[in-house]
Amino acid sequence: MNIPLITTVTLCTLLSAPAAQADHDCKDPVADWQPREILRQQLEAKGWQVRRIKIDDGCYEVKGLDPDGNKVEADYSPASLRLRKLEIEYAEDAVIPDSLFSGDKR
Repeated sequence: MNIPLITTVTLCTLLSAPAAQADHDCKDPVADWQPREILRQQLEAKGWQVRRIKIDDGCYEVKGLDPDGNKVEADYSPASLRLRKLEIEYAEDAVIPDSLFSGDKR
């Protein structure tokens, strides 16, 4: 196979990867951002234990525990405080809601 062709294809692939990942960033103008404390208050009112709120890729990234004690990591739009991504690490003895279940209940 032609080495310049392989190099060109590899280079194009590597250069296009960051552009595809950038779509996950929050792009709210900083002037429109709401304070982190408002997000903290909203989550604590829902029973969360907020450990940390930091800025990551232009989004508010929240780490803490949900009301059932499961570890959570969530990304919120800083202007609207709209949930963009949620990851839950269920405890070993946690009851997983049927709406999330898609396999053998072992």
